[in-house]
Amino acid sequence: MSEPAENIISIDDNEINYDELNEQQRYWHQQMLDLRNKQTRIQFELDQVNASFSVFQNLFVGSLQEEEKQQEEE
Repeated sequence: MSEPAENIISIDDNEINYDELNEQQRYWHQQMLDLRNKQTRIQFELDQVNASFSVFQNLFVGSLQEEEKQQEEE
């Protein structure tokens, strides 16, 4: 059987063994991981909001153009 891989953290081109971190450093690392996950989720949600906004904006502008066209025909 192969040995389990060491828990290595890469940051600023440095490799650090997680097991060698003190309690405070582990806490900060966990905060960083959580914030990275939140950042990814928020960006995903922002992409959805921007796409939805674009759809509603196009519908709104289209309805104004349709009204203008109908008024010109009268």
